[in-house]
Amino acid sequence: MATLTVDKVKTIKTLNSIAQCGLDVFDQGQYVIDDQSENPDAIVVRSFNMHEMKFGNDLKAIARAGAGVNNIPVDTCTEQGIVVFNTPGANANAVKELVLTTLMAASRNLFEGISWTQTLKNEGDQIPKQVEAGKKQFVGKEIKGKTLGIIGLGAVGARVANDALDLDMDVIGFDPFISVDTAWNLARNVQRAMTLEQLLANSDYITVHVPLTDDTRGIFNKEAFSIMKDDVYILNFSRGELVNEDDIKVALEEGKVGKYITDFPNENVLGMKNVVAIPHLGASTKESEENCAIMATRQVKEYLETGNIQNSVNFPNAHLPYVGKRRVAVFHKNVPNMVGQLTSAISSYDLNIADMVNRSRGDYAYTMIDIDTKVDRDIVPELEEKVKSIAGIVTARII
Repeated sequence: MATLTVDKVKTIKTLNSIAQCGLDVFDQGQYVIDDQSENPDAIVVRSFNMHEMKFGNDLKAIARAGAGVNNIPVDTCTEQGIVVFNTPGANANAVKELVLTTLMAASRNLFEGISWTQTLKNEGDQIPKQVEAGKKQFVGKEIKGKTLGIIGLGAVGARVANDALDLDMDVIGFDPFISVDTAWNLARNVQRAMTLEQLLANSDYITVHVPLTDDTRGIFNKEAFSIMKDDVYILNFSRGELVNEDDIKVALEEGKVGKYITDFPNENVLGMKNVVAIPHLGASTKESEENCAIMATRQVKEYLETGNIQNSVNFPNAHLPYVGKRRVAVFHKNVPNMVGQLTSAISSYDLNIADMVNRSRGDYAYTMIDIDTKVDRDIVPELEEKVKSIAGIVTARII
């Protein structure tokens, strides 16, 4: 059933602790933060699992304060006309810093060395002597002059690439879907790999920064390991499922992979040789949480107040400058003559159209139409029924 909502005080529900600086984006008097609401206008979430939730009729948007949306039933949201936002790039610096920190620390066997040093407690005056005798087992290697292969040159990967160059590493990147904006921000000394195999064969270190999809699941497997150099270090701060755990266990035991640094420990990984397992700290900084919260709430506020969409994972991005005119915002099936039917419905009330935008994404599309004529509130219910009666409409609202 298509729905249309007229202006009202809007309710925001949070399912996790969201930084206050993000919640402050919502103006008092126009918004209410109610974590107990059964039918909010929008939800802001971090890692809460939403797959078993039932959504109220007023829910228009869900914003994930982070990049991954595996905890959100995106397909269900699309069918119900609920826009799902994420915050790509908001935590990129935090992840980048941890990637480079662990790359250097693992190369110098810092984690193992620190753990060993803790075993020397209560040895008293013998500790300095034992340190000098024992440190040889932790001799590492320098990263200067080594080749870092980066799979995925998005917000995180591009930052890692640029900073690795400053550390005197050679950098090779592979990303067949690199955006124009990223390309502009990427240092010119980053070498381009034409194929994934080229990157795998020429890298001393490999870090991956791609989303988990059917195409990327298990890309680190027996075949991939066979192409790599011996003693390659692999860093995974994207998703654990990108690595075939059975295959990397063998590669670690045989020395093909020197170390596996992962932000996604589990029972299998913790039992493997030469694994540096980090408790999912990639985006766990105060600055990152605040950046994600602000970005998520601003996107929700913009959508609720103007209909404009930025960084949606299921709706097409769409922007139409908002000048205060009445705006009809419609999410609908991507079928012929839909825009014509919408404009006809509006013009049937002797309303002139000032501006409009229509964007499609797969089987669905999103249309915003600004009405030039002042709209009498009394005709809004009639216009609502007119819009809702059009076959293929999923949701509609007048702003």
